[in-house]
This record gives sequence, C-alpha cells and structure tokens, in this order.
Amino acid sequence: MTTKQALIVGLGQFGMALARTLSERGVEVLAVDRDKNLVQAAANFVAEAACFDAADEESLHRAGPSRRDLCVCAIGNEARESAIIVTALLRQMGAPRIVARATDDLTERILSLVGAHQIVNPERAFGERLAKRLLYRDIVEELPLGPELTITEIRPPAVMVGRSLTELALLERHGVSVVAVRRVGMGPDTAIKPDLQRPLAGDDILVVVSGPEAVRVMLEKI
Repeated sequence: MTTKQALIVGLGQFGMALARTLSERGVEVLAVDRDKNLVQAAANFVAEAACFDAADEESLHRAGPSRRDLCVCAIGNEARESAIIVTALLRQMGAPRIVARATDDLTERILSLVGAHQIVNPERAFGERLAKRLLYRDIVEELPLGPELTITEIRPPAVMVGRSLTELALLERHGVSVVAVRRVGMGPDTAIKPDLQRPLAGDDILVVVSGPEAVRVMLEKI
C-alpha cells in the first residue's frame, strides 16, 4: 500500500495538531512554517519539516505540492493575505486536493474562489460541536458526511437501557440506523457489529448514521 503524502503550511495550534495526527496515522507529512521554533517542534514527529515563506512561489514549488495527496493551508487569520496567496499558488501548481483554513465568511469565499477544494473553520466547528454536546449530553461525537448524512456516537438514554435494538426500532421510528457498538474495555477506535437482540447497557456507545438533525430530534422525543 502506497504511503499517503501531505503538505501542511502553517504550524499554529490547528496546523500542528493536524500534522501530528496525520503522522500518527501513517501519513508522510511535510510541515512548513516561517517560524523556525515551530518547525523544530514539528520535526520531532513529522517525516520532514522545513522553514520558509510558503507565499514565495519558488520555495513552495520546491515542496512539490503536485505530488502530494493532500495540501493544507493552515495559516491563521493573522496572515490572511498569505493564506490566500498560498492557496492560489497550490492550485496553480496542480495540487490534487487543497484544504484551506478560514475564520470568517469573507475569507471562506475568497479561498474558494482562488482554488481551495475544501474550506474548514476549526473555531466554528468546535463551537458548534461543543454547543451540541452541552445541549445533548448523550451525544459523544458527531461527524458530518455531507449535507444529508451524519455519523454520531451516542450513549443510550435511560429509556433505551435494557432494551434491544430490535425492540427500539430506531430506523423505523426515528430514521436513525445503528451501524456499530463500542463497549467497555474496547479501544476508542474499536467497534463491533450490533447484536440486534442484545439489551443495551448504559455504558454502551452507539455509532449511528442519520440525517443531520435526526439524532437530536430522537433524543428530544424519547
């Protein structure tokens, strides 16, 4: 299996965390920043780290964005102009997939116009996820799969505990499909196929697929 390669430009908290996580998942990461201290810190866990201004066309070209599976412009709002230039250069150089960070609507629109394939707003996404978890304590984690589908991890509310998935009929009643279950003793990345006849335990974690609002509607109804 060919090792995936990623170029990450900008090593603030978001870029550094992304570089570390991708590296831990086996991705060969080239991490770039103008701050040599940040580059030195990233060098401890990425395949390669380089200190240069990615808004310089010649320097960025040497990083080979066209041969990377993923290029991320993680530059923060404090250097918006650089983020726009880097994103445009990545597109011009033939990067196959460009993800750019934005912190406001205007920057999102500009980054999209200059060539980003995907825009992420970490602060907004974190705030939205936190709000949902504060309002719905049974929601453990949520991952949108697009405008129509979401994967959600939930703890069974008290009314579900001791009842089987067959009895609950979540898909028929609420449009929520249980695709996996995590139980006590399992690792965070381990789940099993659900046993439809087994009564749910209070410490089970259900991995479900549904429409974007279906889980919250279900939790409010039951």
